[in-house]
Amino acid sequence: MKEEMVVGLSAPGPVGRWGAAPPQALLERMKDYDQEGAFALWDDLSPEDRELLVRDIESIDLSRIDRIIRRSLGSQGERGMPLPAVEPVPESSVSKVEDRSPEDKERWWKKGLKAISEGKLAVVLLAGGQGTRLGSSDPKGCFNIGLPSGKSLFQLQAERILCVQKLAAQSTENPSNTVPIHWYIMTSPFTDAATRKFFETRRYFGLDADQVTFFQQGTLPCISADGRFIMETPYTVAKAPDGNGGVYAALKSKKLMEDMTARGVKYVDCYGVDNALVRVADPTFLGYFIDKGVSSAAKVVRKAYPQENVGVFVQRGRGGPLSVVEYSEMDAAMTTEINQSTGRLRYCWSNICLHMFTLDFLNQVANSLEKDSVYHLAEKKIPSIHGYTTGLKLEQFIFDAFTYSPSTALFEVMREEEFAPVKNANGATYDTPDSAKLMLLRLHSRWVVAAGGFLTHSVPLYMTGVEVSPLSSYAGENLEAICRGRTFHAPSEISF
Repeated sequence: MKEEMVVGLSAPGPVGRWGAAPPQALLERMKDYDQEGAFALWDDLSPEDRELLVRDIESIDLSRIDRIIRRSLGSQGERGMPLPAVEPVPESSVSKVEDRSPEDKERWWKKGLKAISEGKLAVVLLAGGQGTRLGSSDPKGCFNIGLPSGKSLFQLQAERILCVQKLAAQSTENPSNTVPIHWYIMTSPFTDAATRKFFETRRYFGLDADQVTFFQQGTLPCISADGRFIMETPYTVAKAPDGNGGVYAALKSKKLMEDMTARGVKYVDCYGVDNALVRVADPTFLGYFIDKGVSSAAKVVRKAYPQENVGVFVQRGRGGPLSVVEYSEMDAAMTTEINQSTGRLRYCWSNICLHMFTLDFLNQVANSLEKDSVYHLAEKKIPSIHGYTTGLKLEQFIFDAFTYSPSTALFEVMREEEFAPVKNANGATYDTPDSAKLMLLRLHSRWVVAAGGFLTHSVPLYMTGVEVSPLSSYAGENLEAICRGRTFHAPSEISF
């Protein structure tokens, strides 16, 4: 007897908790936002996978995401419309290294230490990135750049906080009363668990566990060019972290600005993890910021050369707010233009992600960014059910805040003293662990010599140096008692 073959019909899928169709109310909501395509493979899913898909979609704030997608895609359509003309930053907005007197620096240092001793400063660390480009899947802050001490970026920064706390206490009439600086560390879904474990197993590097708060930045769905969700699996929407500017939404949603208010915080120091020379909670910068009475400030370095791939500060229209223009948005004429009166590039103040805000302004900017909901669109390869597909990630950047600031001051620092980025693996031409290590060793060697110490070395000194523990000195101060008349062999760590 000949068997009949039936095609075009499939056995009814497993029913499970949701029955043969997606939950009606959820499907209607998805249709309202043109996202019902997320249920396209529902019939092929097992009951367990249907449960996962429903839970995944229910975890998305659909009305917020729809607003972000519409406004971000809409603003891209408006990119052809003229922005306010870009002007160079007014000279009066920048504190330049050569213009500072020793009296200025001392006044700012003391004013900053006073505010820290009164508990008015909190520190926010942007630590959501993995060390993928460094050849590591660990959080970037766990990375050991090869110093004699073997310390990670996290440890260097924690010890700088400990040192500033001690200096602030010593500047008061009660030096034994140390006021902790609260450290808010923003992680991502990819780095959160590993970061927490790294701190716990190392006992928070000497900090009190309760002065450190971890919080995760948000994620947003990855979308196609027409705004539809990309599915990573048949039961998961593809998502990506919302950029380092996600710090504002995360601080707001986790109620951490209320936490800062309750602690008496007035000022917030915000920086990126991948800078080996970062002066965390810098009293001089804080004192300058308070002195200027502005709502936001940024440390800047001069561009090393016209084609350097860095964003620079500009003014949006005469008398308008300061903002950052990415290198990719600058034409050749703009990158090479010279200011005839100063001899410098007209657009020379590089953004290095070292920022200071008042807490009042942080509150305002979190609300304004959420209200406007315009995100940068980054075209990327997105993992999807069809393999890697071209799609869009939605991101905000930390510097998006400056557009909303009624007053911003820029504070020039020396690259060789405060900016040693760790972005690329050793062997690359710039911003490697080796280049950052050398910058730190050279700087600390200069501190030791200035304090009356001597160095011996078995390799040329330009290839080595000594490391001063942050617990001994924050920025080269108080080293005479340790160094005067003594000889140190490079490479080594000086720690007392």
